[in-house]
Amino acid sequence: MKNILGLKCIDCGKEYNDSDVKYVCPACGGNLDVVYDYSAIKKEFTRDTLTADKNFSHWRYFQILPYHLPLTTYHLPSLVVGWTPLYRAENLSKKYNFPNLYLKDDGRNPSASFKDRASSIVVVKGQELGVKTFTTASTGNAGCALACMCANLQLPCVIFVPKTAPKAKIAQLLLFGAKVIAVNGTYDDAFDLSLKASDEFGWYCRSTGYNPYTREGKKTAALEICEQLKWQVPDKVFVSVGDGNIISGIWKGFKDFYNLGFIDKLPQLIAVQSDKSNAISKAWKNVVADFQSANVGQGFSPAIKITPVKATTLADSISVDMPRDGVAAVKAVIESKGFAIEVSDEEILQSLKIIAENEGVFAEPAASTSFAGFKKALKENKLKENETAVCLITGNGLKDIESAMKVAGVPVLIEPKIEEVKRVIK
Repeated sequence: MKNILGLKCIDCGKEYNDSDVKYVCPACGGNLDVVYDYSAIKKEFTRDTLTADKNFSHWRYFQILPYHLPLTTYHLPSLVVGWTPLYRAENLSKKYNFPNLYLKDDGRNPSASFKDRASSIVVVKGQELGVKTFTTASTGNAGCALACMCANLQLPCVIFVPKTAPKAKIAQLLLFGAKVIAVNGTYDDAFDLSLKASDEFGWYCRSTGYNPYTREGKKTAALEICEQLKWQVPDKVFVSVGDGNIISGIWKGFKDFYNLGFIDKLPQLIAVQSDKSNAISKAWKNVVADFQSANVGQGFSPAIKITPVKATTLADSISVDMPRDGVAAVKAVIESKGFAIEVSDEEILQSLKIIAENEGVFAEPAASTSFAGFKKALKENKLKENETAVCLITGNGLKDIESAMKVAGVPVLIEPKIEEVKRVIK
C-alpha cells in the first residue's frame, strides 16, 4: 500500500515522512495529521467496493487508515469495533418537534466507549513499529479501550489515570490486566507523566493529542454516519469535547469521504463543552471575535490560542485543563462553519436522563453532553426544523453509575403486599 503521503503539522504546516517522526512536530511541537494520496486510493476504493464489503467494523475503511502493508499482514483484534448503531430518535424528535434527530451510540463498542476506535488503530499500528508495551493517560475511557485491545492481543500496557477516575473505569482497567498507576493530580498531570514514562522506558504512547494515529480511528464514526444515512450527509453533528481529538477526527472522516468523492457536501460540527471545562469553546469565541474586529475578507486567518482552564466538570471524560488537540478542534469547528456551545453540569445530567427514558440509550455524562448541546442550540434557534442532526453518544452510562444515580431518583418503598402495589400505581 502506498496510500500515505506523510504527516503534516496542524500548527505550523511542516511536512514529514511518517517513518521519520513518531509523535509530534519536531519543529514546533504541534500535533501531526496523516496525509493520504486520494488519487491513488480512488483507484481501488469506491462506494461500490465499500457497499460490497461484508466486514461490518471500522476495518472496512482500511484503505484510508494509516498502514503501509496489506490488511492480511496484521494481527487484528478479534473484537468488533465500530459500525455502532445510528438510531433515529423518534421519541425525542416528537418531544422537541425536530423530525430528523439521530443518536450514534458508541457505548456499544467492546469496552463501552468511542475510544475503542482509536486504541484499536494504535495497537495495530504498533505491530508495524515493532512495539512491545503500550501506555496512555486517561480519565478512564481511553485507558479502558487500550487495555481492552491489549488484552485481546495479549500485549502489555500501563495506564495512568487521575485518582478521581470513576471506580467502574478503574475496575475495567484492572480486569483487562493493565498495570494501573493512579496519579495524585489531574488528567493533565497523568498526561505529562505518561509522556515521561514512554520516553524513559521506550513504551509506545497512545495519549490523545500526542500520538497522530488516534485521530485516524476516531474519524471512522463519521464514515459510518455517511453510510448509515445512505450517503445523505447530516446538516449538523453535535460532539462532546474535552481534549478535542474526537471532533478533529470526525471532521477528518467527513473530509476524507468528500475528497474521495463519496459525499458532495460537508456538515457543520458543533463542539459542546461543559461550562466547567471550556478551553476550546473560549478559544473558538476568541477567534470569532478577532475575525469580526479585524473587519477583513475571508482570507484573514486569526491565530488559534488555547488557554488552559481549571476543569471541574462531573463529566470526567471531557474534564480537561489544557486540550491537547485544541488547535485541530477549533480548526474543525471553523472550517465546518459550525460553532461551540457550553452547557452546565445540571443540563448534562438531565440530558442523560432524557435520552435514557425516551430512547432507551444509556449514556455517561460526557456522552450526554452532545445532546445537552443539541437542546440548547434548538432553544437558541440555531437549528432549522428541516435539518438533520446527529448527536454522538460516546460512552455507556454504566461507566459512571454515581452520576446516573444523581438523576435516577429512588425506588418506591413498600411492604411486600399486593395492596401496597395497588396503592402505588394508582
